[in-house]
Amino acid sequence: MTRPQRRPHPVVAAVTARIADRSAASRAAYLERIQRAGDTGPARTKLACANLAHGFAAEEASGKQALRGRVKPNLAIVTSYNDMLSAHQPFGDYPPVLKKAVVRAGGIAQVAGGVPAMCDGVTQGRDGMQLSLYSRDVIAMSTAIALSHDMFDGALMLGVCDKIVPGLLIGALSFGHLPTVFVPAGPMASGLPNGEKARIRQLYAEGKVGRAELLEAEAASYHSRGTCTFYGTANSNQLLMEVLGLHLPGSSFVNPDTPTRAALTDAAAARAVAITRQGGEPTPIGEIVDEKAIVNACVALLASGGSTNHTLHLVAIARAAGIALTWQDLSDLSAVVPLLCRIYPNGAADVNHFHAAGGIAFLVHTLLRAGLLHEDVRTIMGHGLSTYTTEPQLRGGEITWVEGPKQSLDLDVLRPADDPFDRDGGLKVLGGPLGTAVIKTSAVKPEHRVVTAPALVFDDQADFLTAFAAGELDGRDLVAVIRYQGPAANGMPELHKLNPALGVLQDRGHQVAIVTDGRMSGASGKVPAAIHVTPEAALGGPLARVRDGDLVTVDAERGLLTLAEADELQHRAPTGRALEGEEFAGTGRELFAAFRATVGPADQGASVFPALAGVVPTEGVTHVQHA
Repeated sequence: MTRPQRRPHPVVAAVTARIADRSAASRAAYLERIQRAGDTGPARTKLACANLAHGFAAEEASGKQALRGRVKPNLAIVTSYNDMLSAHQPFGDYPPVLKKAVVRAGGIAQVAGGVPAMCDGVTQGRDGMQLSLYSRDVIAMSTAIALSHDMFDGALMLGVCDKIVPGLLIGALSFGHLPTVFVPAGPMASGLPNGEKARIRQLYAEGKVGRAELLEAEAASYHSRGTCTFYGTANSNQLLMEVLGLHLPGSSFVNPDTPTRAALTDAAAARAVAITRQGGEPTPIGEIVDEKAIVNACVALLASGGSTNHTLHLVAIARAAGIALTWQDLSDLSAVVPLLCRIYPNGAADVNHFHAAGGIAFLVHTLLRAGLLHEDVRTIMGHGLSTYTTEPQLRGGEITWVEGPKQSLDLDVLRPADDPFDRDGGLKVLGGPLGTAVIKTSAVKPEHRVVTAPALVFDDQADFLTAFAAGELDGRDLVAVIRYQGPAANGMPELHKLNPALGVLQDRGHQVAIVTDGRMSGASGKVPAAIHVTPEAALGGPLARVRDGDLVTVDAERGLLTLAEADELQHRAPTGRALEGEEFAGTGRELFAAFRATVGPADQGASVFPALAGVVPTEGVTHVQHA
């Protein structure tokens, strides 16, 4: 197996040390809590008879006997199955398969509960999208409820897409004493090429093709069971779970309905049994997800050009393990982590092409050799990230792991660290009088990375699209300021529906950018987007005082988000407003008033869960000097 060829890069080492120091008190408290829970063990051997009888009433006789004691580990299965969404539909077959595999490995398993799984692709531009980000924390709470019966020695988590995997992981970390394996379902086979799909979307935005042609293209792209094949949040989730050591090596991008996929599912069940106390290799998930593992996840996200949504999710995940990760940590890492992947929307290839080119095994290999990943971490496979330079092969019906490729098989898709597509990871923190934001530049051409243009202010994405359709945006440079879209305003919906229109304006030769306290998703594309602006407009942030015509600069090169009228900004009265009260009636939004009232800021993960206790304030943290 690959071993790192050098010590950790000095910036990687410095950022890791900084995070550990900042998190010392909260991480220690977290580890003490899960240690106590692990020492106590599952309650089923201590439950009153009526309680225990309820816990195994539906089991077969052999299962009831096993659950009376602690000789066999009992695994909780928490599933995000539904049969509407392609990524989660395969999970309908998993529980009975996993149960049999667990029994063969010497354990027993129960489906402990389900979690919601909504699709941003379906709700894009709709009122339902206002529930999307909140669903992550609902999923975390649902996971906690599933595990709260305290009948379990370990867990298997079934999830793939946008908020589902972060929510499952946050929930699992609240039971950090339990060994936990995440079980993927894999991407659908490649359909219509992503470049062609993007072309049709833009033609539709220009009115040059109709809805029938657009629907035909979309249906040819999203056509079967499995995850969508572009490199958005769903597939970023899968890569991160593998680099965190929570998936089996090489399992993330194996297609559904293949013999290898089926064998990997069986192997995941067996591995989950092995890492329980009864299995002999106790590996609590709360000990796997430590400061080094979080930095590894950040590095992998940056090197692969992954989803901007993880500037929210990784912060929230880290906090669930007592670790204080900041946007500045991500930005400092991005400055030294090269971009190694070109996967749509950062290129023409999809995740199947990436997997064929060498995939995660080669990505981990080259990042380890460059000293950009910590090798000395725990994983579900044991100690050391080098295991994740291997890939699975099916031999005689059983999975074995062999060394993965040591050279990329397609340099147009995947490159080594010493010959990257770009020298940095393309993620930066922007700061200035308009607040703090993040920007992803890996799909933005260099000539578009600095934009200075008059602001056009909108309080709703629909108003922007109406103006575009009416031709009111033609013939001008502009920075579209889309405000009152933050977590406290309306749940921070994705504004990905704006991308085709913005792309049309850019292609006409205009300077175009967007500034928003909302999200632009893992599919953010070629137009520079200063997103997640905090403080948000609904809480009095500066965007509430921006006016049409203000000269705004989005500078991804120097990390600036400024406007020429900065001196007078603080003296202006806010304009516009967020939705209120009855305006949220319908589509379930009225049920989430408590979330809107308590959600934290974007740079702290946009979470409804309490802030970390004992964390040293991050204001004034000295930035790492880049080599």
